[in-house]
Amino acid sequence: MPKLTLLIHCPDISGIIAAVTSFFHQRKGNIIYIDQYVDLENQTFFMRLECEFKVEIKVDDFKMSFKENLGDPYKMSWHLFGAESKLRMAIFVSKYDHCLFDILGRYRSGELNVTIPLIISNHKDLEPVAKSFNIPFFHIPVIKGKKDKAENQQLELLKKENIDFIVLARYMQIISENMIKSFANKIINIHHSFLPAFAGAKPYHFAYKRGVKIIGATSHYVTENLDAGPIIEQDITRISHSHSVKDLILKGRDLEKIVLARAIKLHLERKTLVYNNRTVVFT
Repeated sequence: MPKLTLLIHCPDISGIIAAVTSFFHQRKGNIIYIDQYVDLENQTFFMRLECEFKVEIKVDDFKMSFKENLGDPYKMSWHLFGAESKLRMAIFVSKYDHCLFDILGRYRSGELNVTIPLIISNHKDLEPVAKSFNIPFFHIPVIKGKKDKAENQQLELLKKENIDFIVLARYMQIISENMIKSFANKIINIHHSFLPAFAGAKPYHFAYKRGVKIIGATSHYVTENLDAGPIIEQDITRISHSHSVKDLILKGRDLEKIVLARAIKLHLERKTLVYNNRTVVFT
């Protein structure tokens, strides 16, 4: 049975919900999910809708009709997704393996409805992990002063494999403006939630010295502002004086795995909508 998923945001005007649902009903659609939210401060309307159809539909014709009848009149920013084949996800890694193992384990078990054509890394350390899951591994070293060359190689591979989005599974390199523009709101990152208080290479050590009471993890879309992109998912766990630095690191890594996996699922299920460097996340 054909299925479409719709994401929209637009100025909040009376009658939008009725207009959208009527449009789908008139085309033999059965709405199986609908959620909406109004940002009262900015007078902006958001909606996510899933619809199944009793008849075959031509997605391109449907999009054109939606644009003419609703998109343009209501000044909508909208995306309509068909039940296409699985999205193609590239994973970028460096040396940390906890997020990579977690993603690949969920992938192998069928928990993530995605295709992983390749893993890219600036180090060779995790190549055996990729091989154990039968996923092609590409080592592209990032040399100081020649970062553009490395990113050009990465972009060529991503284009060749028709990659839809990228997951930075603790990839310890800053992504360039060119890469970000090529995959706008399609690069997902994960990091601890101490920023900006405890930045740098040893945030858990600094946090331990300050006697923090909670630690967390944040997953977000990558923007040109480092670690300041629209947040997709977060979580925390409590810490006490009895926990060592090692305890903090282990708890932090567990959170990173869980939060990153949730963010990937939300993206795959078309449940995130980016607006003004924020996300509206439908559940």
